[in-house]
Amino acid sequence: MEIILASQSPRRRELLAQIGLTFRVHAPDVDETMAPGVPPAGMVEELSRRKAAAVAALEGPGSLIIAADTVVAVGDAVLGKPHGPEDAFAMLSALSGREHHVYTGVTVTRGGRTVTFHERTAVRFRPLTEADIRGYVATGEPMDKAGAYGIQGRGALLVEGIDGDYGNVVGLPLFRLGRVLAEDFGLPPFQP
Repeated sequence: MEIILASQSPRRRELLAQIGLTFRVHAPDVDETMAPGVPPAGMVEELSRRKAAAVAALEGPGSLIIAADTVVAVGDAVLGKPHGPEDAFAMLSALSGREHHVYTGVTVTRGGRTVTFHERTAVRFRPLTEADIRGYVATGEPMDKAGAYGIQGRGALLVEGIDGDYGNVVGLPLFRLGRVLAEDFGLPPFQP
């Protein structure tokens, strides 16, 4: 069975490869605007559904498509990718010394079967100084990441602890995805 990752994220590619899946990438171009007031869990599920549907319409029913979307939320405020260094600085300042949540919505579809779910992981940042934040922003790492940090890179130095799925914070909740692939799509986790 052909597997298609409907995402341009290099981190999601690494995570799928880590669990031994062979796949190709078909990154969709979808409208990501949402109505005001949509909670983070609903937002990431809807965006993952849009991505999966866009790729499914082009690829046909035989391929198994995995799509995902990730956001960082501080209370009710959703932090996407920063628009520039000052935006990254503001986001990291808001996360300093606080707990926030990372939500990833995932949609898996093949033929007429579609499963959508989300995972939430709590992340605690240590208190950050202005020099910490400016130094991290200067690395360039925050610029293409939700919440302006990457836990799998230098951003790990900002994180005091997590409660939940580490892969979810990187961009794909591997444990839950593995269960869905096995139980709903007949793809056992440990294939030769």
